[in-house]
Amino acid sequence: MRRTNSPSSKFLSLSGTLALILFCWLAGTAQSVKTNPGRTAEERSASYFESIRKSPPQMLAFLLKLPKGGDLHSHLSGAIYAESFIDWAAKKDLCVNQVTMTLSAPSQTPCDQASGQLPVSSALGNTVLYRKLIDAWSMRYWQYSGQNAHDQFFDAFVKFSPATWGQTGAMLAEVTSRAARGNVTYLELMLTPDEGKSSDIGKQVGWDDKFDGPLIQQLETTLAKLKASGINDAPAIGVKKLQEAEAEKNRLLKCGTAEAKPGCSVTIRYISQVSRGSALGQVFAQMVTGFALANDPNSKVVALNLVQPEDWLASMQNFNLHMEMLNFLRPQYPRAHISLHAGELAPGVVPPEGLTFHIRDSVLKGHAERIGHGVDIMHEDDPYGLLKELVRRDVMIEICLTSNDLILGVKKEQHPLATYLQYGVPVALATDDEGVSRSEISREYLKAAQDHGLGYVQLKTMARTSLQYAFLPGGSLWANAKKFTPVAVCARDISRTAETSAACRQYLEGSEKARLQWRLEQDFRSFENQF
Repeated sequence: MRRTNSPSSKFLSLSGTLALILFCWLAGTAQSVKTNPGRTAEERSASYFESIRKSPPQMLAFLLKLPKGGDLHSHLSGAIYAESFIDWAAKKDLCVNQVTMTLSAPSQTPCDQASGQLPVSSALGNTVLYRKLIDAWSMRYWQYSGQNAHDQFFDAFVKFSPATWGQTGAMLAEVTSRAARGNVTYLELMLTPDEGKSSDIGKQVGWDDKFDGPLIQQLETTLAKLKASGINDAPAIGVKKLQEAEAEKNRLLKCGTAEAKPGCSVTIRYISQVSRGSALGQVFAQMVTGFALANDPNSKVVALNLVQPEDWLASMQNFNLHMEMLNFLRPQYPRAHISLHAGELAPGVVPPEGLTFHIRDSVLKGHAERIGHGVDIMHEDDPYGLLKELVRRDVMIEICLTSNDLILGVKKEQHPLATYLQYGVPVALATDDEGVSRSEISREYLKAAQDHGLGYVQLKTMARTSLQYAFLPGGSLWANAKKFTPVAVCARDISRTAETSAACRQYLEGSEKARLQWRLEQDFRSFENQF
């Protein structure tokens, strides 16, 4: 008798098959768990980042949320977007030259057609003038400016400079707000704390070019003249000016109130800038004030740095003397830190000989603990020996990819970032002049990922490195900053990052650096748990 399958028998057969499949799947999963435990949150985050690598918009969205630690190389005036300068210049009734787009006060040149000057306020109702100002004061559409990118960039500062006068507080509010949006928790901002007091004294004292004695004697004599002329008063002026600016920043961001803006949570320290293109007497005076400010434990100035183009005539001619000045002053201010622009050069910008020694001498003679840019490292004498020396001395490189691309034309595989990573030189990403460059920190991370192939773990390492080499007081959270092994008192706490033992809590309370590093680890934990 022929048998036919009833609906119930078909169901039983199908159920048996499904049960067998389920059993096999569970068995395989169990085996997989034994041989391949679940991935860590860091590994899942890295995997997700790789899955969106072909979608720059998705990568940027990811990187905007990425905790980034600190931005250690940022010029305050260069970090402001041109739109803010237009607004401030209009409120101050400044004039602008219709041809050069350079600002001036009405007391200098009247705002009228006859003088070729227009009130900046007219740009608020004139779209053509408004966009011309943005283009002249930044790198937006620089290809149509009629000059090369290098000159377009540095000339912009002279044009908008009057708009910065008296606006330090508002500038701090803007950069901290943008930093908070990019998940940056710490900024070191380059500025002139005393607003030119030491430079005026240096100009008055001058530099004796006809001095025929030993250099050490000339330095000692000039320092004595500066002190006799009141240089010791400049640091107090700088501290007062910064306190006033921070108070204004706090007012604008409503810090300390229930309506506090995100920028209030960003920790700020300052680097006193020295204008290397100035006359020697002014350079030396600015160094003295910068060292004094950075040496004062009650000052928020933590270091000094030489600014302005490294390829300018005075910068190149006086480079060795600048290093001797730093070498002379350094022992007198043991608490002060030094970060120097060095190697922000490329073939053709200066003669070949000019590419061979700036990074090395900035470290060996100028006592730089960090180097800004370091683009021409492979053009230095014995570059491989220098790379090893940087590692030995634990000198960090502040990597400014957008800036190097725009100003020097050095990008992608022409940039030495991969070489620094290969040799184990510590590096961290920075913005340099995000306003003038029309960039921001998340796009620096995007550029590192797109142009240099960096993955999530490498970017995370850079963020951690930024705080490790921040000029902040206190011990590090890391006993081994290469492997990010925590100090013993926090070794058990680091995996939780939510509750700390009494010993770890006491350690964190005693170190501002470790507290910020701990916060970064908390932020990474929250970020990675999304994946």
